[in-house]
Amino acid sequence: MANAFRMSIRRFATTAARAASAATEAPTPNAYGIRVSKAQGVVDQLTGAIGNTPLIRLRHLSEQTGCNVLGKSEFQNPGGSVKDRAALYVVKDAEERGLLKAGGTVVEGTAGNTGIGLAHVCRARGYKLVIYMPNTQSQGKIDLLRLLGAEVYPVPAVAWENPENYNWQAKRHAERLLKEDPEHGAVWTNQFDNIANRRAHIETTGPEIWAQTDGKIDAFTCATGTGGTLAGTTRYLKDVSGGRVKSFLADPPGSVLFSYVSSGGQLNERKGSSITEGIGQGRVTDNLKNEVNELDGALQISDDKTIAMVYRCLDEEGLYLGASSALNVVAAKEVAEKLGPNHTVVTMLCDGAYRYADRLFSDKWLRSKGLRDAIPEHLQKYIVLE
Repeated sequence: MANAFRMSIRRFATTAARAASAATEAPTPNAYGIRVSKAQGVVDQLTGAIGNTPLIRLRHLSEQTGCNVLGKSEFQNPGGSVKDRAALYVVKDAEERGLLKAGGTVVEGTAGNTGIGLAHVCRARGYKLVIYMPNTQSQGKIDLLRLLGAEVYPVPAVAWENPENYNWQAKRHAERLLKEDPEHGAVWTNQFDNIANRRAHIETTGPEIWAQTDGKIDAFTCATGTGGTLAGTTRYLKDVSGGRVKSFLADPPGSVLFSYVSSGGQLNERKGSSITEGIGQGRVTDNLKNEVNELDGALQISDDKTIAMVYRCLDEEGLYLGASSALNVVAAKEVAEKLGPNHTVVTMLCDGAYRYADRLFSDKWLRSKGLRDAIPEHLQKYIVLE
């Protein structure tokens, strides 16, 4: 009995000592990472890993403006871009409406990243994918889509109003497939006017940004192609803040939306072009139409500023960004300067430069666009391709 009592006392003392030791131990160097990992847990297939991307404080621009300039690192999505969010939601919408069954086909018209997002989502969920895209897109994008299992049709680039526009060809393809195989279904996901795209950002991007900043966000800005990201994120942030958070459109040359917002609703004819891909519009899409009049302003960002920011982000922040992301960063900087110090401005880092490197870092291509001299001399060391 006495021995048992002494053993019990020793066990208690050992347990207590271990508990005291654990309490005084220094926290793990990766405490933040462990908290995030626990919160994320285990997701169900690839689609569960879409979203929940970090906000990155752009240190040099924040110091320059006296603000917190934050970029949402959408290049960390499984498919490498912000378009993973829209891709998942337009497929989910088709499933919810009974338009897609196992073995069915998704058809979309896209200049690139939405197609890549759809390719990942369709493979994960067991659907076939057909993509129509302008033949002006890089061969690298076409090859990647095919590597991901998509059937790709590059077609001549013509205006939206033309029945041979890649989007209308995609729509007709889906209609043909549906007639041929109604059992499995086929759907044109129609990213430009399918408001499931906008819904993705109301339900995911906006709430993430609000939570990550603890509601201490003053402005949001990004460019728009389909309109989903800008409209959905704006809608959520306006609603949750009671209208306090401002939202600004960032627009490249060749798009009509800057003049539309600046003029209070006058839609001019589209003129010019930009080096950016996947952004800029000649019309107000269904995704954008409900929020376009709630925007607090618009900024038109020149290709000169965009290309310089591609190189600046690489050199100063270690961020290897595509042109649309760099355009967004320029816009965030200009919004921060407009608001003044001690504000928090958030933008979207849509994707990395990996799919555009043969252009953005090519001496020949930069000269052909008249952009070689737009890059500050101390950054020209990154022009490593002929």
